[in-house]
Amino acid sequence: MALHSQTSCGTLLQKLQALWDEVGESDEDRDKVLFQLDQECLDVYKRKVDQAMKSRDLLLQALDYSKMELARLASALGEKSIATSPEKTTRTIKQQLAALAPTLEQLGKQKKERIKEFADIMSRIEQIRGELAGSLEIGQQVAIPQINEDDLTDEKLRDFQSQLQELEKKKRERLKKVFEHVSTVHGLCTVLGMEYFSIITEVHNSLDDSVSKDRKSISSDTLSKLDRTIATLNEDKRLRLNKLQELVTQLNDLWDLMDTPTEERSLFDHVTCNRTATVDEVTAPGALALDMINQVEIEVQRLDELKYSKMKEIAFKKQTTLEDIYAGAHIVLDTAAAHDKIFALIESGNMEPMELIADMDSHILKAKEEALSRKEILDKVERWISACEEESWLEDYSRDDNRYNSGRGAHLNLKRAEKARIQVNKIPVLVETLVAKTRAWEENHGLSFTYDGVPLLAMLDEYVILRQEKEEEKKKMREQKRYTEQLLNIDREGPFGTRVSPYRLASAKKVAGPKPNGSGTNGSPGRRLSISTQQNESKSSRSAGKDSKKDAAAAAAKISASLNEAATAKEEDTSIRHSDTDPIPCSP
Repeated sequence: MALHSQTSCGTLLQKLQALWDEVGESDEDRDKVLFQLDQECLDVYKRKVDQAMKSRDLLLQALDYSKMELARLASALGEKSIATSPEKTTRTIKQQLAALAPTLEQLGKQKKERIKEFADIMSRIEQIRGELAGSLEIGQQVAIPQINEDDLTDEKLRDFQSQLQELEKKKRERLKKVFEHVSTVHGLCTVLGMEYFSIITEVHNSLDDSVSKDRKSISSDTLSKLDRTIATLNEDKRLRLNKLQELVTQLNDLWDLMDTPTEERSLFDHVTCNRTATVDEVTAPGALALDMINQVEIEVQRLDELKYSKMKEIAFKKQTTLEDIYAGAHIVLDTAAAHDKIFALIESGNMEPMELIADMDSHILKAKEEALSRKEILDKVERWISACEEESWLEDYSRDDNRYNSGRGAHLNLKRAEKARIQVNKIPVLVETLVAKTRAWEENHGLSFTYDGVPLLAMLDEYVILRQEKEEEKKKMREQKRYTEQLLNIDREGPFGTRVSPYRLASAKKVAGPKPNGSGTNGSPGRRLSISTQQNESKSSRSAGKDSKKDAAAAAAKISASLNEAATAKEEDTSIRHSDTDPIPCSP
């Protein structure tokens, strides 16, 4: 193209020279025109050079800007591995610009994505902070946050992500706590019989069950209101439970006072089950509703009014219980005087019914304690009485001449006799133990231990005396028997051998059984215990209708009968002795 341009200029110059020659231009004019042409060409070249320099400068500025932009993006994005200054010796300006363009484009896109990511995270952070602080209404969106485009590094992004995770965790915990509080309010309202919807919406409208989970209010103010609501409901629950337990205690006292049947009490099982429950243990729906408490209060008032009309019956039942305890402990009680005193107290109205019952309960408690303190001794007394009965039976059995016959039930009597002998042999030790324990009891209590009104030590002393007398009589009987046998042996020897007097045999058979009237020549042992028996019978007549006291009197009478039988046996043996010593007529 340059060659073509030069050829064209030379051709034109030749034409110009030819024209000048033809015209006859002077050399001076020709030189002026040529100089002018040179100046005009120079101007054109200068303009072109200036334009080229300006273009170069612009390219250099663009290259510098690109380098700066690349450095700024790399710094903002934290890309340290990107080269921001390509080598000048190997590449032209345009080549350098072309080399930087893809990197700039890539970093630009990355920056936009990073800005969007920062915006999303920061918006979420501000949203959660507003929800926790309560500065945002439910569903309200936060404004787009301002982002520092000079710091879009991964480290900064991770920092915001960490903040978001902490806030999301805090939100979950807050939401969980709100749900727990809402559930607690619901449970308390159920127990107290209160309207849950009005109470929970008074705290915040979003806490209703119809509102979705993501739209619940989790602000500190909402949580504080829930705490106050729960505290109020818990206090109401505590007060109502205390009132209900007081009413239930009164109700149970009135039931026990009037011996209310189980069927009637079971109507209030849903109430009495909370008598000893703690506040946290009461969870049944409506357990502390006002209607429920009013129902129990009305029942207490009704029973309180009814107790005055049944007080006489209740008091006499308590007295019967007291008498039964004393009867079981073999303690004599003046029942007639006690009944008269109770009747006079009720009729006079000088004592409140509850005070009277409480006083009788106190006496019953003391009676139980006294009966418990006497139990060990009474158990041994029963063993003593049983042993005395077996002793009496054994004596009757020993006097039976047919006891060894192989009749029906003979082997049973033999076994009973063996057991009876074992019990009888233990009587002395048992009596000594009873005496020791009775004296210790009397020293400890400062009272005389009586058995159905009779001092036990006196009974034991009398029994010991009678037993000693009985043993002495047995000893005398054995000696007399040996003496009688010696006399019989002398009489049987004659000139023609031994002979037996028919009269003697008849006399011996005649005195073998007990006398018809059952009395003996020596009646002192029977008379000694007859006083105790009479006292038992007179004391038992005071509490007529009490089977336990009749049994106790009968037991004491058995001891007396046993000793009387022993005395009778002694008298019979004495009669045999006298019969054996009578003169025997000679046989014809």
